[in-house]
Amino acid sequence: MAKTTSSSKAADWVTDRMLRAMIAALRRRPYAERIARFGRITAKAIGPLSGYTKRAENNLARIYPEMSATERRALADAVCDNFGRSFMEFQSFREFTDHAAALPPVGPGLPVLAEAAAAKRPVILAGAHFGNPEAPRHALSALGYEIGSLYRPMTNPYFNELYVGALESLGAPCFAQGRQGTMAFVKHLKRGGMATLYFDVSAGHERLPFLGHKAKTAISLAEIALRVDAIVIPVFGIRQDDGVSFQIEVEAPIPHTTPVEMILALNARLEAQIARHPSQWFWVHRRWKDGGQP
Repeated sequence: MAKTTSSSKAADWVTDRMLRAMIAALRRRPYAERIARFGRITAKAIGPLSGYTKRAENNLARIYPEMSATERRALADAVCDNFGRSFMEFQSFREFTDHAAALPPVGPGLPVLAEAAAAKRPVILAGAHFGNPEAPRHALSALGYEIGSLYRPMTNPYFNELYVGALESLGAPCFAQGRQGTMAFVKHLKRGGMATLYFDVSAGHERLPFLGHKAKTAISLAEIALRVDAIVIPVFGIRQDDGVSFQIEVEAPIPHTTPVEMILALNARLEAQIARHPSQWFWVHRRWKDGGQP
């Protein structure tokens, strides 16, 4: 067991150094070029080698059985390209913030957000792994909002340091998922804070419909919102045709009902975005890993 652990740590260290070297090399290139290059590298090399491309194709086949294999592969490549672009943007946080803030956010949730900030009422910005999931937080922070984040630590402990450093670049508090981190996150909200929390990962015990198939779904976001009377506002950073700018959409709040009903409402908002921009959701996730029967 100790030998396996040592081997795993060595592999993590090597992966971390390779990624850091690639990031350092690309940072010497102009911003738009580096983002596009890493997108292509992910689509053509990292995606196929890591299994991400195949996983995306399998998920697409489940949801869109009428889609041809050629169409699925092209869409999977576009998904990996967006994934790579998002990764490199996250590691170029200063320029990324400038691009995320270039177009003013739009949507009916904006005045609600302003009113909540003035009243110091808690706000959960419900994010999804779509477009660039960090774009809304960066764009809204540029308007003067202090927005924290509850995040899931990366399994590679070395690269997690780089990841957390990028998360904390906005100066707002960030909390690692887990008992202590979640407690701190709740306290932050109780003080009238704002923070992002993603709702589209395989977690929890509920199996709720998503894109027509049952998926393991956490309802904790809604449970926390009800506990601290936080407004839940869905936000999306939609990548534009130039590949580096975004439309930041701040949608109308999700009404407080039951936790399951609230998460179903969030799923419906994300499904509508996926219908409009199918290549921008991260189909590489194991969203239906337990079978996902309708």
